[in-house]
Parts: sequence; C-alpha cells; structure tokens
Amino acid sequence: MQTILLVPTGRGIGLTSAGLGLLKALDYLGMKAGFMKPFLQDDSHDSQHTLDSSSDLIRHAFGLTPPPSIPRERVERMMNSGNVDDLMEEVVTNFHQLEEDYNVVICEGLVPTEEVSYASQVNFALATALDAKVIFVSMADTENPKQLADKLDVHARIFGGLNGERTLGSILMRAKNVPNTFDTQPVAPGEAILDLDSEFISTMQSHSPSFATDQYHLIGVVPFSNSLSVPRTWDIAQQLNATWLNEGEAKQRRVLKTSLTARTISRVGEIFTRGTLVVTPGDRDDLLLATAMASMNDIPMAGIVLTGGIIPNDTVFELCQPALKTGLPIMSVHTDSLETVTNLSTISNEIPKDDAERAETVARFVAAHIDLDWLKSYFERDYTPRLSPSAFRHQVVKKAQQAKKRVILPEGEEPRTIEAAAICQSRGIAQCVLIGNPNEIAQVAKNRGVDLPEDIEIIDPASISLDKYIKAFVERRKGKATEEQAAEQLQDSVVLGTTMLHMDEVDGLVSGAIHTTASTVRPAFQLIKTAPQYSLVSSIFFMLLPEQVVVYGDCAINPDPNAEQLAEIAIQSAASAKAFGIEPKVAMISYSTGASGTGDDVEKVKQATQIVRERAPDLMVDGPLQYDAASVLSVGKQKAPDSPVAGQANVFIFPDLNTGNTTYKAVQRSANVVSVGPMLQGLNKPVNDLSRGALVDDIVYTIALTAIQASSPDV
Repeated sequence: MQTILLVPTGRGIGLTSAGLGLLKALDYLGMKAGFMKPFLQDDSHDSQHTLDSSSDLIRHAFGLTPPPSIPRERVERMMNSGNVDDLMEEVVTNFHQLEEDYNVVICEGLVPTEEVSYASQVNFALATALDAKVIFVSMADTENPKQLADKLDVHARIFGGLNGERTLGSILMRAKNVPNTFDTQPVAPGEAILDLDSEFISTMQSHSPSFATDQYHLIGVVPFSNSLSVPRTWDIAQQLNATWLNEGEAKQRRVLKTSLTARTISRVGEIFTRGTLVVTPGDRDDLLLATAMASMNDIPMAGIVLTGGIIPNDTVFELCQPALKTGLPIMSVHTDSLETVTNLSTISNEIPKDDAERAETVARFVAAHIDLDWLKSYFERDYTPRLSPSAFRHQVVKKAQQAKKRVILPEGEEPRTIEAAAICQSRGIAQCVLIGNPNEIAQVAKNRGVDLPEDIEIIDPASISLDKYIKAFVERRKGKATEEQAAEQLQDSVVLGTTMLHMDEVDGLVSGAIHTTASTVRPAFQLIKTAPQYSLVSSIFFMLLPEQVVVYGDCAINPDPNAEQLAEIAIQSAASAKAFGIEPKVAMISYSTGASGTGDDVEKVKQATQIVRERAPDLMVDGPLQYDAASVLSVGKQKAPDSPVAGQANVFIFPDLNTGNTTYKAVQRSANVVSVGPMLQGLNKPVNDLSRGALVDDIVYTIALTAIQASSPDV
C-alpha cells in the first residue's frame, strides 16, 4: 500500500476538492483508495467556513470511513511539550485501521494559516511517519509564474525541494485564463487534461528547473469554474439564520443566481427562471404569489427570501398552497433586503459536509483534469483492477456513444425525460426521439432552463398518420386486435412508440417515469416478443456497490420461475453482464449452500445450475449458494472450498421474484447503494422500464443501457 500526502500551500486553494478528484481518478482506475485527515484544523468558529469538512464529505461522496482525526487542541498541547513522536505514533495507529483494505491512502495535510503556524513542521512529520509521497496543492496564478514558483519552492524545501525523493509533483487548482470545456461537455477522468502555456512553463522552469518534468510532475491543472459554487437553498438558509416558512425541496434545489426584487410584477418577468433565489420584502404579497405561480408552471425556482421579518398572512399562504406542494422553499429573515443581499455576497464557497451531490460534481470535475496516464503508471503495482461504479458509468456512456442508436421516449412531455433527452443528445449517448406536443415540450424545457439540441427529434402524435402503424399493429397481433382497437390503443404514446420499435423506425424504447410497469411492458410482450433463443423475458439490476458493480436478477418480472426458466434467467443475466464489461461469475442463490439443505426450493436451484452448465459449459457458475457464501471470500472458502464462484460472484440469480426484489431494495436502501435498472432482457428489441421516482441521471443511464442493448444481439 502506498500513501500520498496532499500538502496545501495556503488556504482557499481547493485542497478538499483536489482530494475528492484524486480519489475519483483512482477509483476510476480500479484502485481501492482510502482517505484520512490526521488532524482537525478547527480554524474557525463559523461552521460554514471550517476547513474540517473533508472526512464527512468523503464519507458521504464515496462511502468511505476515514479514521478519527486528532483535535487541534491535542496537537498543540503535544507540540508545545515536545511530544511530536507520540503524536505521530497516534497517527500511525489510526492509519493502520486502513492499510489492509486499500491499495493507496490519500492523506490530507494541515493548511498553513496564522493560527496554525506549525503546519509545515507537522506535514513533514506526517510524511516521515507514514512514509508518504508528497503532492503539493496550490492555486495556479498563470499571470504570476514567479510567485507560484517561489511558493512551491518554499513549501517543498522541508521535503528536500521539488526534486526531492518524497515529492511527486503538483495539482494546480482554480486556474484562470485556461480552457474549461467540462462545464458544457462533461468527460471521464483524465479526458480534459490541460497543457499550460509554454511561455508560462519556461518562466516557471527558469525559477524551478524541475517543474513539469519527470522529477516533479504536473499532475493536474484544474480550471476555475463558477458552476461548482452552487449552494443548495438549504445552505443559504443556514448561513442567513433564516426561519423556514416552507422548507420544501430546499436540500435538492440549487441557487444559480440571486435576484433582489422590489419592482412590480410586470417588470420582473426575467427573474422567473430555473435556480433563481428571489429576495424581496416580506410585505410584497404580489411577488410571493407571482413566484408561486411560476413554480406551478414547472419553473423550478431556487426559492424566495422574505426580508424584514414580515410574515405573509394566512390568506396569502393559502393561495400559495399548490406551489408549496411542488417543493418551493420559502424562508424569512429579520434583516432588510439590502443587508440580506450583502450577507449573501459573503457566503462561503466551501462544500457543506452533507452535500454529497456537489462533492460528487466537484470530484468528477477535478478528476477529468488529472493526468490519468501518469497516475496509472506510478501506482501500478500488484493489484487486481475492479470495475468501480464510476468506471462502470463511464463505460456505459462510452459504449452507448459508440453504438449510435435511436431511442424513443414516449413520455416526451415529462420534465425529467426532456432534461435527460437533452443530456443524451448533446453527449452523443443516443439519438433521442420524444413523443409529444412540440410546443408543450419547448415550454417545459424553457421552464427548466434546458437547451434542447437542434437535432433532437420530436414526433407530434396529433400530426402524423397512424395508418401504417394500425396495419403493423393488427398484423403483429394476428386476429387479437381489429383496426378500430388498434387505432384506439395507438392513442397511448407507449403503444405508439413500441409499434415504431417493432417497425425498426427506432432501436429501443424507455418509458415508466409516469407510466406503470405494466403499461410499459405489456405492449413489448405483445409487439416485440421474446428473442428466438429465449422463451421468457427477465430483468436485472446493476448494483453499484462501493467496491464493485454486480448484477442481480430477476428482480422485477418472473414471480416463481421453474428450474428451466431460472437457468434461462441466469444465462440471460450472464450475457448482459458480459455486454457491460463484467466477466460473469454466476451464483445461483438459495437458503442452502451445496448439499447442506434440502427441500423443493433447494432442489429447483440445483437443477437450474445443472441446466446452465449443460447449455453454457464455458460459463463460470455454481449453486446452490447462500448469499454470504457467494459474496464473502472467507465465508465462501469455508462453506464451498472447491467452488470456482464462491466468495467472488458478481452475478446473483435469485430463486424467485419475492427474494430478488426484496434483496435488491434492502441492499439499495440500507447500504445507500445506487441501482441501475430494471433492464429487461430476452426481448427481440430493447424496452426498458423506469421507476416513477426516477431521477434525471437514472433516465440518462437507462437510455444508455438501452442503446447498448440495441447493439448487443445476445442481451
């Protein structure tokens, strides 16, 4: 295991962001990376400006459990009494909680401040005690290379200089006057690395000859981005010490801009846009009601701040009730409007410790600008790369982009679907086809601040002839539907989209954001039907566990499959796993491992396992296996020592729907695991169902899955 110490050259440089990005990059490479912050900084009594949120952010964003940090008071007491060695021994003890679980540990050093004048001394002691390599984190002032060179030299001197044995290089944060393409076109780790101006590099090297060489690598140059400084409405309320009149979706909505408003309604139309936080006197009932109406028209406002300590009366609030149900946050402050806006201008840009979404965004942004090739070559040792959740998501996007498929979205007027379609279209994940009224779609997009790509397709069912679809529907249903019945059913956008899929006008279909599973699946069963090599349709979920991605099947379709059907589900699921970069090791799950139990249910799993071995002799499969025997190596070795799958399974086949659905939801909710799916398998063409609570990201990845399925005949 290797240890990296991130040494900051000052405060406010993005130290935590650098750590998040480095962890994300290592995770993408398939390395198990841990994190620790040995010491608490405690440099501020203001919880919003603390430098000690790192561990909490890492915990929320990556599911890691950093060891405890030593309080600043204890650090100073031991430093003053000359007990540095004892202090470092305590650090090493905490560190050993991690060492067996990770390939590399990222350690965050102390920030040098007026209060923490001993930061350099402590950071040097840390590097020595942990035998750590050092990466310096600094701001990139491209207009003042000499100042940067001096700063790096000063901080590196204690470690033997920039070309010292311990120093690896720098990550330069918040660089201005350099390209920032990530905000408009997000990419994977390492795909947005920047080369600094050659003149800047030359000037730097005239002061520090080792800079940006093999001796002292420029590991990353991260541009400044306003888009990363987007607090939640909740954070704003906390910092203003506001009183909630309606909390609503304050923890989900982001403040993209603030508007101080005291004009009449007719002159403030421009403020009613996505992410706007309206600041207005508490007696301006008209502006409160106007903001409420905007929210009711699907404009996701960040919220409204009522100033002066004035609370609207009950009648006004009663009129606002429909808007409150949409999640519109409303808060009250005692300060006047001008003072409130002044307070807003001083709000910290630090990421709140519970804002996992923003931490993830920052991590992706920074990781995109890190030199992944260098990182891989440096850390490459004897470890087995794993398919991490972030690598899986990137792989899904990449495969979808390469597939270049047309995916139809029957719920074309649904806001989340429109936003997801715009993302997929702009990133080349799929050619998206929306079914719906073009004017309605355009209005919803405008309300949500979504720019619809020019090449996105919109099919208005009211303006197309249904004749060919009626004919195709009747022909496919063969005596089960008349033309009149077909015409009636084709009024349903899901049925229309499924018919288009059957006629090869599109390559896949995604629905379910507002339709039931039955409404999505039934037309597929009737019109698409099962692939020739299969006798049934089943489903899988991709479970994005902290350390790897695994497949669960069947969790959505077949209530109680027999042995033959269970074997087919296993073969389908293994093919799906392989199509998405997972080399399948299939565990047939039961309440019994091997011959330890008896009963009809165990016998069914035994028979299914044997059928799989006969039909797919090259497939690595075993069963019956209990879940712990299948997933935990130590348990697997004990319960099934001769099994090629026990303890290392990545495809879990459950004996019935009750078990599968219960297990996936228990894991998802109890362990806070992201699940992607259900993905239907076994159909002639891909149709996938969404949860009605699906987020925009869920829809994006389901569209990507569908595109990949359309290019993989066995899935």
